[in-house]
Amino acid sequence: MTFYDGRYPFYPTSRIPVGFNTIEIVIIIIFLVFLVSFFIILIGIRGADRFHWLARITLSLFIGVVIVAVNFSNNWERASATVNTTYKSFSSVNINAEVGIHVGFSGVNVTLRGVPEIQQNETINYNEEFLWKSGSSYAAAYRDGLERGLPDPILYIAEKFTPTSPCGVFSQYKVSSHYASATMWVALVAWMLANILLWLKVPLYGAYMILVTGSFMIFSLISFGTTRKTKLCAIWFDDMKLDSALGPSFWLTLATALLTLIIGITIMALSIWAPQILSKVFVLTDSSDDEDTAGEDFYNVHYLENDKPTDVPMRTLENVV
Repeated sequence: MTFYDGRYPFYPTSRIPVGFNTIEIVIIIIFLVFLVSFFIILIGIRGADRFHWLARITLSLFIGVVIVAVNFSNNWERASATVNTTYKSFSSVNINAEVGIHVGFSGVNVTLRGVPEIQQNETINYNEEFLWKSGSSYAAAYRDGLERGLPDPILYIAEKFTPTSPCGVFSQYKVSSHYASATMWVALVAWMLANILLWLKVPLYGAYMILVTGSFMIFSLISFGTTRKTKLCAIWFDDMKLDSALGPSFWLTLATALLTLIIGITIMALSIWAPQILSKVFVLTDSSDDEDTAGEDFYNVHYLENDKPTDVPMRTLENVV
């Protein structure tokens, strides 16, 4: 145990990335590996089938990586502003800094970056995470921030989300994020079932599961969108107000959900009004030259008549040539 309560005094504390955290990067890399592997396999496929498989694989993996990655994203709702504010308690010295809020399913990230970063003889670049997911205590994380003496702007913003805050937004964000994450995982299961059904060449039932996937993604958006009904307490820094807005993860999920619904409806429409096109896209019927000549053998015309079998159709080599 050190003088700094278990933290080494000459090493910076670990921070959670805001834009792309480690989990998101790992998820994207895994899906890219699958995509590259399928691209290598596509080299051995000839004709128009190559483009059919390319479109199917690319769209399917894109939907899957979005469903998984946004669960770990902290950019569902965000706000940022450049302000002039106090830096530490019991000090009247102000700093110029960019403050930010990044809300995800598991909690909120509060960032503080000096403009410029080096002010007051130190580097001002903070990124603190306060979790409300199951198994974590937001109040404990906030108390830990108080004990560590975090800068005033971070504590001021984090206090707005505490369970005892007069703002009363903690329960709304926690419950909405919990159900939004749960419905997103259900969408992942539906996406896996849709892929299995499409591989088994039952596209109509696969289309049903694709629609289920898109529907649960929409349910997730609706669940998280309910947080907008509870207005966040005004966060003021002198004359600058910090207003939050829906982040890129929300809009990416919305676009992917609409794409999923369009794909499902298209497959259903093709199965009803254009089954021939659907059969060609999903290779439901095999029409190759090998099948056309199945059961036929080639014989030399110099064979004796009594040596020719009579139970199979015959085509002479001369006729073929």
